[in-house]
Formats: sequence, C-alpha cells, structure tokens
Amino acid sequence: MSFVSLNFVIFVAVAAGAYFLCPAKYRWGILLAASQFFYLLTSPHTYVFLLFTTITTFCGGIFIERQTECYKNFVKEHKEELDRKQKKEWKARYDRKKRRILLAVLLLNLGILAFVKYFKVYLNTLSRLLELESISFEAGILIPLGISFYTFQSLGYLIDIYREQYKADRNPLKFALFVSWFPQIIQGPISRYDQLAEQLYEPHFFQYERVKFGIQLMMWGWFKKLVVADRVAVFVNQVFDRYTEYTGFYAILGVIGYTIQIYGDFSGGMDIARGVSQIFGIDLTLNFKRPYFATNIPEFWRRWHITLGAWCRDYIFYPISLSKFFGKLGKSSRKLLGDRIGKLVPVIFAQLITFFVIGIWHGAEFKYTAYGLYQAVFIIGGILFEPFIIRLTELLRINTKAFSWRLFQISRTFILIVIGRFFSRGTSFTAALWMMKHSFDLNPGIFFNGDIFTLGLTPKDFILLGFCLVFWIIISVIQECGYSVRQLIAQQNAVFRWMIYLAGIFAVMVFGVYGIGYDAGSFIYRGF
Repeated sequence: MSFVSLNFVIFVAVAAGAYFLCPAKYRWGILLAASQFFYLLTSPHTYVFLLFTTITTFCGGIFIERQTECYKNFVKEHKEELDRKQKKEWKARYDRKKRRILLAVLLLNLGILAFVKYFKVYLNTLSRLLELESISFEAGILIPLGISFYTFQSLGYLIDIYREQYKADRNPLKFALFVSWFPQIIQGPISRYDQLAEQLYEPHFFQYERVKFGIQLMMWGWFKKLVVADRVAVFVNQVFDRYTEYTGFYAILGVIGYTIQIYGDFSGGMDIARGVSQIFGIDLTLNFKRPYFATNIPEFWRRWHITLGAWCRDYIFYPISLSKFFGKLGKSSRKLLGDRIGKLVPVIFAQLITFFVIGIWHGAEFKYTAYGLYQAVFIIGGILFEPFIIRLTELLRINTKAFSWRLFQISRTFILIVIGRFFSRGTSFTAALWMMKHSFDLNPGIFFNGDIFTLGLTPKDFILLGFCLVFWIIISVIQECGYSVRQLIAQQNAVFRWMIYLAGIFAVMVFGVYGIGYDAGSFIYRGF
C-alpha cells in the first residue's frame, strides 16, 4: 500500500477513527492491528522476516536483562562473602553470557539482512570473476519491506538493553507494535525505544490542532514527492539510464536533478510518516533538517537521514573509537605521528568503518561503498586540516561571521554533495566515474536549441519545477530562521488559511506526476 494512494488515505482515516473511538486502555491494540494489517497488505510474502526479528529481539532482550538481574541478586545474597575482586570476576562471567546472547541475535538478524539484500549481488559478481554465465536469484529471494529500518531499530533496542539503559519490554504484542509501527516501517525514521515505545503504548485523545497539523505535514510531503521529486525523476532517469548518450551539461543537470529528487522523495516520505503519526498523537524523530543548508560535510550528516547517522554514531563509531584496541593504537600512534595526529588515528579509523557501513547499508554494489568512503574522505580531511584552514582564513582576513562566507560554505558543501550523488545514482561504479569524467564535455547549446526538452519534460514542466523549487527554498529559509510555517498559517484568518489549504490540495492533485506505467508510490529509500 503506497503512501501516495487513495487506499492509504482511507486506511489512515479508518485506523484513526477506530483508535479514537476505542476505549483508551485498548488503543495501543488498534495501532498494533493497523500496523500488522498494513504490512500484510503491502508485503505479505515477507511478513515472516518481520515476525522473526520481532521474536528474536524480544526474547534476546529478556534473556540479557535476566543475566543482569541474576548478577545483582547473586551479589546481594553474597555481599558479605565477596570481595571487590570476586565481584568483578562474577560480573565478567555474567557479562560474557550477555555478550553471547547479544551476538547470537545480532548475527542472526544481520545475517538475514545481508543474505536477502546482498547475496544475489555477491553471487553474480563471483560468476563474472569465474567467467561463468550470470546466475540470477532474483525470483527466489524477496527483499522484505523495510528490513534495513526495522532491523536497525530492533537491534538498537537490544544493544541498549545490554548497556542497561532501560528495562526490557515484557509484553510481546506491545513490542511488536514498536517494531512494526506502520508509518515508519517502509523507510524510517529509525526510532529509539525510549523515544517511541511509550508514545505508542499510552492512549492519546483526539486533538483538532494535532490532526490539522498532521494533515498539513502529509500534504507537504505529497507536494515534495509527487510535484517535485517525481517530476525531476523523469529527466534524471533518462540521463542516468542512458548515460553514454548524455554528457556535459546533461550529466550535470542529471546529477543536480537527482540531488533534488532524492531529497524530495525521502524527506517527503518522512513528512507523510510524521504527519500520520501526529494524527495519532505520536511524534516521530525528525529525520531531515534542511541538509542543503549545511556548511560542511559533517553538518550535512547531522541534517540528512539524522536517525541513521545517530544510530551509526552510537552503535558503531563510539564503540570502535573508544575500544581498548583503538585506545592502544592511539597511544602507539602518538609516538610515531605526534600528539595531535596520534590522538586522531582512532577517530579516523572509526569514521572510515562507520561510513563503509553506511555505504553498504544502501546496497552491496561497489558504487555504494564508494559513496560512503567519498563522504568519509571529506570528513577526515576536515578533521586533519582544520588548524590549517583556520590559519588560512586568519591570514586572508576572512570574516567568518559574514553572510558571504556562510553562502560560500553552503555552496561548496552542496557541490561536494552533488558530486557524491554520481556514485549513489549511477548504474554502476564505472558508470559514475564515466559520467564524472564526461561532465566536462560542455555544450551550452542544449539550453538554446531545445535539446534539453527531449529529456521528457516540457518547457511548462521546467517553469513549474522552477517555481516549486523557489517556493520550497523560501519555506526552508523561514524554517531555518526558527519559524514554524504551520504556526504562521494557523495565526491567519480562516479565509486566508483555507485558501492556502485548497491551493495545496490543488497543487498535489493537478501538478503531481501521474500516468500509465508510472509508479508514483515507489520511494527511493523503500529499496534500501
């Protein structure tokens, strides 16, 4: 069931009606039923994978917590008999048991994730290396809907239980709701248990303001997805799928278009998910914060796919950089490379590993690995050369607080992000390199001889797209200045408010990209 279908609107309306009419104590059950029904309708053949992850992480959390409780009870019973050293030894025994349980559940779920997402790619790569006929398992392996998102969310919960950050959930049905909450199951965000679970379990009551704001957010998401992203996708697909025919400005326009498309597509989906959740009184974690206003690559990743970045930071980057092994590596590196660089060695390795994981999270093809490492290079470079850059700006007497400097930083970062999109959208790693190389074969004539209109969009489409992008930028600037657009609209007179609402509905229904053979419901990150 697509987020942009009439069936989805009806589904949400029926679920919301049932939720608010149901007795308060049973309302979480309505959310569970709606979530399970949604998944069964959308991807019935892969439901068993969702069920497996739910059961294994639920049981794993209880077993891990049981070991923690056993240790505490043991120490309490024998506190007079045990000295400090013995307590430490017993804690190590119980910690080993906890680690075994954690690793078993992690390996099971990550193994399934790796198999269903990457096995076919690895097999075909191997067959090419051995000069065999390509063996396709496409018909035999179905990629479960949202598996990357619900797997990371569930395993984050399990790791937090291992770290004793909160108690394990003892209700399997409520935990199933946390894993499968239907607005976020397709493409996130990757929520934390302590942020989302209590909101799902507690009853919420009908609030006109929340429902109104939720619908507005959904409309904004549909606008970004259907009017902007899906319109840009028409010429983006043409350029990238037939990249050898389109060089120079075609390639440049194609990659800039994809940069716009993926933002509109992904953030639009997030707005719909957050809007639906808001109708039910639930606030999902913000996943985008105007990333193209970032002044450097690290800031971009604090604004783009925020929940994935936070997950990788807490469960990959920090454990690696603060581990004993990398601590020792840092100490030995200081002797060889000096204090400053030596201290950075664990951080550099942790960044490389983290962005390698982010790359392969998107897919098994080498182009995704290259995309992750491309991001890591600029982040690591920024860390290493930070003192030099600060010194250079001082020597050149650059006013770093001036708007012109910020504009330069935003422009520079945007260009670097755009270049990286060659890897994430190119049909292959070699295709991405080919397109980058031939982007310099510039031919400005395409803007004057009408060739640009052979990419699938008419002059009216380009005019409409330009108008929509300007409108989107204005909204983003207002938000960046700290204002809530929805609150500003709410303060206006009823006639003006409804003019805006109707204009939004009109824009989505009339200017959205539809047509035979076109799948508007296909979100880019649905495939990740």
